[in-house]
Amino acid sequence: MPPAPTDTSSRHAQPVVIDLNAAIVQVADDSPLILVVRPENGDADVWDALPFGPFDPLQHRTMDIGLRAWVREQTQIELGYVEQLYTFGDRGRHALEKMGDGDHIVSVGYLALTRGNDEHAGVSWRDWYQYFPWEDWRDGRPDIIDRVILPLLQEWVSREPASTNEELSRGRRRDRARLTFGIDGGHWDEENVLERFELLYEAGLVREAGRDGRPNAVAHERGSAPQLGLPMQFDHRRILATAMSRLRAKLKYRPVVFELMPDTFTLFELQRAGEALLGVHVHKQNFRRLVEKAGLVEKTGRMSTATGGRPAELFRFRREVFNERPAPGLKLAPSRSRANT
Repeated sequence: MPPAPTDTSSRHAQPVVIDLNAAIVQVADDSPLILVVRPENGDADVWDALPFGPFDPLQHRTMDIGLRAWVREQTQIELGYVEQLYTFGDRGRHALEKMGDGDHIVSVGYLALTRGNDEHAGVSWRDWYQYFPWEDWRDGRPDIIDRVILPLLQEWVSREPASTNEELSRGRRRDRARLTFGIDGGHWDEENVLERFELLYEAGLVREAGRDGRPNAVAHERGSAPQLGLPMQFDHRRILATAMSRLRAKLKYRPVVFELMPDTFTLFELQRAGEALLGVHVHKQNFRRLVEKAGLVEKTGRMSTATGGRPAELFRFRREVFNERPAPGLKLAPSRSRANT
């Protein structure tokens, strides 16, 4: 006998909205900048958000077309390089602080790269290390890791288990902390931006965890808990972490850094852009040998005096490299003197 059909008429049908979210990146003055939306009234109680808009299948044939259309409308930016990151649909990780239940939002995140765009009304460029201060190792190991984050993680890992299952969970927490933040001799991998943020969220140490009602969230009333980077609306800091992880990984096997560079540049400017995105310092001479040996750039025959010092030779990206080998990336390695764990 076939099962009786399930009666769903009495269930609450929560509307589902598909949002397209853009992590739009540029590099300026040796800083990796992310475009964020701010309320025009300057309300300090409203967190930053990535530019986002709904997908309208009646108006846009594809999500990519829809993304480009509303980014152009909201920010006056014509997107160049765009790639889809991930679909985020977890319940409870999209609400604004102090808001009740509403539409269930499924967010489709995108990474977009651009060059030299100005601010417009309602949008601004922020250094992405304001949201992830523990990710910038260019001047050595960030102080916030040892002074704030590791003690909080150690306390979270060491909480007394109430059952065998919690004892096993404590072991998994310890392993995750070691693999992501390098505690107990673990290795720091600059690509694990998302894994580190997810761990801090699970441990209840970021403000989004309190907003979302995580039971172990640290209270973030004024002065009662450390500020681990600026929070963001909805699940946008998670999307930004995903974009950072993707871009840092991609730099090593695809020449995407040139999507952020002007048509001509010095090798020092190229090095500084790569360092800004990866959050590590690299050895100058090793970088020059790597770039020139890889055939990623070619000389223009012109010099730049923009630095005010000795004139520096200008280069441009060799697009022919795409036809010469499948993985023409920078493959940068941090300088040992600056990347101690």
